[in-house]
Amino acid sequence: QAPIKATCEDMSCKTGFPEDVHSAVVSRSVHGGQPLLNVRFRSCDGNKKIHFGSSEPEDFRVGEDGVVYAERSFQLSAEPTEFVVSAQDKETQEEWQMRVKLTPEPTFTGASEKDQKKIEDIVFPWQQSKQSSPLKRQKRDWVIPPINLPENSRGPFPQELVRIRSDRDKSLSLRYSVTGPGADQPPTGIFIINPISGQLSVTKPLDREQIASFHLRAHAVDVNGNQVENPIDIVINVIDMNDNRPEFLHQVWNGTVPEGSKPGTYVMTVTAIDADDPNTQNGMLRYRILSQAPSSPSPNMFTINNETGDIITVAAGLDREKVQQYTLIIQATDMEGNPTYGLSNTATAVITVTDVNDNPPEFTAMTFYGEVPENRVDVIVANLTVTDKDQPHTPAWNAMYRMTGGDPTGRFTILTDPNSNDGLVTVVKPIDFETNRMFVLTVAAENQVPLAKGIQHPPQSTATVSITVIDVNESPYFVPNPKLIRQEEGLLPGSMLTTFTAQDPDRYMQQTSLRYSKLSDPANWLKIDPVNGQITTTAVLDRESIYVQNNMYNATFLASDNGIPPMSGTGTLQIHLLDINDNAPQVNPKEATTCETLQPNAINITAVDPDIDPNAGPFAFELPDAPASIKRNWTIVRISGDHAQLSLRIRFLEAGIYDVPIVITDSGNPHASSTSVLKVKVCQCDINGDCTDVDRIVGTGLGTGAIIAILLCIIILLILVLMFVVWMKRRDKERQAKQLLIDPEDDVRDNILKYDEEGGGEEDQDYDLSQLQQPDTVEPDAIKPVGIRRLDERPIHAEPQYPVRSAAPHPGDIGDFINEGLKAADNDPTAPPYDSLLVFDYEGSGSTAGSLSSLNSSSSGGEQDYDYLNDWGPRFKKLADMYGGGDD
Repeated sequence: QAPIKATCEDMSCKTGFPEDVHSAVVSRSVHGGQPLLNVRFRSCDGNKKIHFGSSEPEDFRVGEDGVVYAERSFQLSAEPTEFVVSAQDKETQEEWQMRVKLTPEPTFTGASEKDQKKIEDIVFPWQQSKQSSPLKRQKRDWVIPPINLPENSRGPFPQELVRIRSDRDKSLSLRYSVTGPGADQPPTGIFIINPISGQLSVTKPLDREQIASFHLRAHAVDVNGNQVENPIDIVINVIDMNDNRPEFLHQVWNGTVPEGSKPGTYVMTVTAIDADDPNTQNGMLRYRILSQAPSSPSPNMFTINNETGDIITVAAGLDREKVQQYTLIIQATDMEGNPTYGLSNTATAVITVTDVNDNPPEFTAMTFYGEVPENRVDVIVANLTVTDKDQPHTPAWNAMYRMTGGDPTGRFTILTDPNSNDGLVTVVKPIDFETNRMFVLTVAAENQVPLAKGIQHPPQSTATVSITVIDVNESPYFVPNPKLIRQEEGLLPGSMLTTFTAQDPDRYMQQTSLRYSKLSDPANWLKIDPVNGQITTTAVLDRESIYVQNNMYNATFLASDNGIPPMSGTGTLQIHLLDINDNAPQVNPKEATTCETLQPNAINITAVDPDIDPNAGPFAFELPDAPASIKRNWTIVRISGDHAQLSLRIRFLEAGIYDVPIVITDSGNPHASSTSVLKVKVCQCDINGDCTDVDRIVGTGLGTGAIIAILLCIIILLILVLMFVVWMKRRDKERQAKQLLIDPEDDVRDNILKYDEEGGGEEDQDYDLSQLQQPDTVEPDAIKPVGIRRLDERPIHAEPQYPVRSAAPHPGDIGDFINEGLKAADNDPTAPPYDSLLVFDYEGSGSTAGSLSSLNSSSSGGEQDYDYLNDWGPRFKKLADMYGGGDD
């Protein structure tokens, strides 16, 4: 690699390119993104923001640092390539230009092995000064051609590449260094330089697939660190080696092709990639099919484009019914498919043959049979089965059925079972056995989609369906139904109304005549003869009944036969009732209010008649002659056919409630009239005609129903109060009864219980047990003998005087005190024996409660019920267990 040198004269500082034409030598093969040279631009103030551009932007790009890069990969021709580099000030828009000439580096041949191994020197540009001239002349920067270094080199390492040298190293002691990615930037340590000799070396194998090129910059400084040379750019391109196998994007590729496809039909595309350089043979792939399974009907049904990976058909005969899927083994090889030097890999292509409609459905039989009971609908009478060789549950397999003959009235339809593809012949309209006993249908079956072109089979298949109708017992039916008759109301009971009969459609069955019965008669006006169907009345027909709607009364009757099973039918009789004048008109409303003065005092009333025209309005209104006060006080005027106005005749009528009879006559022939009583309340009114009486509400009075309701409420309330009082008294009696526990004889609280133990000897046998009796049983004036007495009553004898202990006794006096008390107790005639009942306190005599021993049982010697002890709570549970358990 021989450097090219060029010079230009230096002048005083001037902003712009230092030269008009810049020449550089580069390698003949240029790669996209490869740095080619570095252009210099001089800015005197150093603050300008310069933007670089190229006249050939599709081929060359200039970075902000002045480095020219190739935009694409191309080969330089033998002639120099020229383009213009421009620089523009972003602020002032001032522009400078420089022409660049690129010359491809010469190809050296015949060099000796020694010359080829010689390490090239890269020399920094040098400056030469002339003392006699103030002008300086400097050599132009070197443009170093890229250094090509193969990847995966085996060494030995470090491997020397070039030596960087400055012409000034003879007079100065220089230090060399390199910067950039791969040197002092990540990945660091790949390239190193000897700072003394400038020898640039690589320390380990390179991988083009990781980094394709390195852009380094060499520097030369003196021992003080001062820059003595401008930095130069060094580009190291990593030469690709075939060290990567092709890799398919998917290990299994899936594609489809319709059956019966012609040769040349596109199926699918498989793709593999190679990490090696795609611009070299290392990354150029070729495809081929290694195997096909199955190999029928031909072992070469498919082929593949060796460059694009497109798979197409090359042979006819794809039939899904025979082969549904093909499996191809595809191989991709680099080095343009060279089997000797290229690396290869394989993948699987699975091609599914899709179905087309090349097989029509075919009936499994020429004739199908079925039967159906008459008058039945939505019943499947026959299953039509077909076969189809196409793929199940696809439009090419799904069958559609249609009837081509034998059913002119549309009584049948054919549905398709989605699972079995069978045709289901279904009855959709009732069939009468007496009219049709058998049907012979012609049906056709075809697919949802038409047959594929070129198929020789007929598009559809036909068959015959024979259906037999079964006779069943049918329900009788009334003729006509409903039956309408017109009849005046008021027809008396027992009158013959009409005859309503039914017919039995079963002409070919042996059964007796029909029986009739009534099914619905809301007013219970009619009855029907069970044999001949004659209908008579049982009550008077009334058009004004609540059961009559719009002058129409409906009754339903039932006709039954004795077939197997018995059947029945219903019929409706509609009676249109004609109105007669059987109702007199009445006044509405029944109550009204007016003022006691003449003005204003008009009352509007309406006549109401249940009858209809011509037996209703217009009505005539008048007041009766008696009593005479009616016409004297009141007057009535008809204002329309149904309305009239009642008002005072006199100037003043005393406030109160008045019954005003009104005679109303309708327009019927003959006329019907009635006297209705209007209850009028006369009251004092204000200027607006409103009542001002304080008691106007009370004055209106209460109706009979309201009074009865009030009385009933009062009686019910009194009964409830009485029942509550009785219940309270009864509860008090029960509470008092519970307080009387037991008889005195059974009362353990003041009796001695014998437990079969022996007494205390002869000394304790001599005392009067009668003193233990209740005091009430002893004569009050009787003199009680000396002996043991109860101390709940005042004793007869004088009470002994017991010694009193001093407040602060001497300890020696305690024994004397006890002995004195013992002597006093021995001499006390009222003291009981030591083993008798002891009285611990004397409450005195004359107590209003008396002694507890005076309690006496309600029954003498009878059985006492202690079950109520269970209701007294847990404190009395022990007593309840002792006395409430019965004889035990």
